[in-house]
This record gives sequence, structure tokens and C-alpha cells, in this order.
Amino acid sequence: MGTDLHESLRSLRVWDPAVTELPPFDPATAPGDPLALFTAWFAEAVDAGQTEPHTVSLATADAEGLPDVRVVMLHGADADGWSFATHAGSRKGRHLAARPYAALVFYWPVLGRQVRLRGPVAVAPAEEARADLRARSTGALAAALTGRQSADLDSPDELARASEAAWERAGREPDAPVPSWTLYRLRPDEVEFFQGDARRRHVRLSYRRTEEGGGWGTRLLWP
Repeated sequence: MGTDLHESLRSLRVWDPAVTELPPFDPATAPGDPLALFTAWFAEAVDAGQTEPHTVSLATADAEGLPDVRVVMLHGADADGWSFATHAGSRKGRHLAARPYAALVFYWPVLGRQVRLRGPVAVAPAEEARADLRARSTGALAAALTGRQSADLDSPDELARASEAAWERAGREPDAPVPSWTLYRLRPDEVEFFQGDARRRHVRLSYRRTEEGGGWGTRLLWP
């Protein structure tokens, strides 16, 4: 007997107190730069045992403006932006070539927190992309060497053969070049921090980049 989707959905609860801590967040104490707050929240998510806190949903749009979203990994965050990587010829790479603007959202349910960012995306220098790939695991290099991301696949056997060859090369050549591997940086115009509250009095603090001097202004949003 199949599962009733709607019944299953109605049975679920958000932020089960048995596994979730909803810490207080006073926006009046937030730093003036969103990167500082993100760094603190990320560390707290790690300390709280959040599974894969570095995974992030990336939203892009194609040349016609049709949206798409997928989960990628954060490779870093600094004054130049939040970085992620992919093949230039992948679907998201093609989207960013046509429309170099994107949005990111982190969700850390163990703390009832989200962080949302949006802004223009730039391609990092090729040497930085190479260094980024070298710093990752053998498996990451093998996946990059397999290539053809988002292209049509004839069969699972074709993938298995290409993957085996890529793993062999990655083990033999840890510095093997992957010309299509591209490091992207999203430099946000807006960053929003969301802290869930058990009584649904959620806190939403939005940072927006100011025109003058490249600083940040903040405002609160209704949940």
C-alpha cells in the first residue's frame, strides 16, 4: 500500500524541540558586515552538529530568464564574495555566462537558521580555480576529470567507464589539469539572516550594500 503524500506532510513538524535548538538572536548586536555574522553562524552550525553545513542551494536563470536551482558546496567566503565551483560548460556554468547573477540559500535546521544572498557573479582567475581543485579530495578531482557535466548520458555503463578512467588518472596525476573547472564568486548586494522562533516571531535581518563607499545598511523584515 502506497504512502499518502498529503497525510505524510500533515504529520510532519518543523523544528522538533527534541533535536532542534532555536537560539535567541538580537539583531541590535549584529556586526556591521554580513561576512562576520555569516562566519559566526557557520561556526555555530558546525558546533551544533549540523550535517553538511557547507552545502548551499544555488539559483540561476538561463538566457530566457527561466530559473533553476541545485545544491552545491561552498568553497569559501571573504571580502571578494562567496565562492563555489563547477564546469564552465555545465548548465549552471552556461546560465552564469548568459546571466552572471545568482542567489544562494543556506539552511541549518538544527538551529532554525537560514542565510540568503543574491548578487552578481564573477569568474575567479584560472590559477585560483586550479588551486581550489588541488586543495580538494581525489574523488573531487576524479569527478572533475570525468567531465561532460549536464550533457546527455547514453547509459550507466558509459559513466562507469569514464569514472574508472578518471579515478585512475586522479590517483596517478594529483595535479591533472581540468581546463573547464571554474571558480565563481558571488558578491552579494543583499544578505538576509533568518532566525526561527518557536512562537513564529522569526527574526529577519537584511543587509543591503550601500551606494556610497561600498558599506552596508541593515533593516528588519516582517516574518
